[in-house]
Amino acid sequence: MAPKLSLQIFSAPIFLVLLTVPLSSATLGVQYYDQTCPHAENIIYQTIRIASYHNHKVPARILRMFFHDCSIRGCDASVLLDSTPGNKAEKDGPLNISLRAFYVIDDAKIKLEKACPQTVSCADILAIAARDVVAMTAGPYWNVLKGRKDGRVSRANETINLPLPSFNTSQLIQSFGNMGLGVKDLVALSGGHTLGFSHCSSFEDRLHNFSPVHDTDPSMNALFAESLKKKCPIPNRNRTAGQSLDQTKSVFDNNYYKQIISGKGVFASDQSLLNDNRTGLIVKAYANDQALFFKEFAASMIKLGNVGVLEKGEVRLNCRAVN
Repeated sequence: MAPKLSLQIFSAPIFLVLLTVPLSSATLGVQYYDQTCPHAENIIYQTIRIASYHNHKVPARILRMFFHDCSIRGCDASVLLDSTPGNKAEKDGPLNISLRAFYVIDDAKIKLEKACPQTVSCADILAIAARDVVAMTAGPYWNVLKGRKDGRVSRANETINLPLPSFNTSQLIQSFGNMGLGVKDLVALSGGHTLGFSHCSSFEDRLHNFSPVHDTDPSMNALFAESLKKKCPIPNRNRTAGQSLDQTKSVFDNNYYKQIISGKGVFASDQSLLNDNRTGLIVKAYANDQALFFKEFAASMIKLGNVGVLEKGEVRLNCRAVN
């Protein structure tokens, strides 16, 4: 049974999405732990809820962690593995060094090992946690398919396959296509930036010396660009400075798309979605219809959660190390 969300951080309707999607070669199911660990989802939810209460950044960090995990080798919890003397792991790769909140997954794993030893995989914990942080910040709720196994390989150099904030739409489509995800999935999952924050380094090239003709990216709202320049001057001695990717940064909603339409997309990759005929109409549809966005975001998260799922793997005792 799915955990009750009566203790939401924000009071808002929950959109329940029940969908059948193509699976990987592994056998996944909504009721996978019903007999072996019936309280698994509630344990994970309570852990996430308490962590989010103490640190409002946890939801965005968990959602980003899940995407970064699934983007490399599929959803196998490889992003959770620590580096060893003989191997630099994904979490220490250049594009993952800013990932945070691993301790939350560790905490959930410790509790699950006490309740149901050697049963719930770290990959499933992360997939369930990603759903829960969306739901508890007023976003949609969906049934997570479970039964993933944990991988044993994690390499920092493979993080070069992650999409960059500077990507144009064609590059994004190719990146998502490599995971078996389509254009609609790209636009829907980009909506996860509604909870996001970025340091200046990921978008300051849009603000200063953008081109020989324009100092600032002309696709950016002029007043918005000026406000960002104040936060991200040259030289910038404040390494923690940055900008939320959505004005309603702690609420999962469709405001991200409204900002793109008004020229206030922070990343070049975000803003590019509006001006491409393959994605622009979808951006406008989500901006006009939050319920549609919620439905299709949930569907795309289910598809993302099935990327590269392992049929043969292990259930780690510690999410940071292979058994």
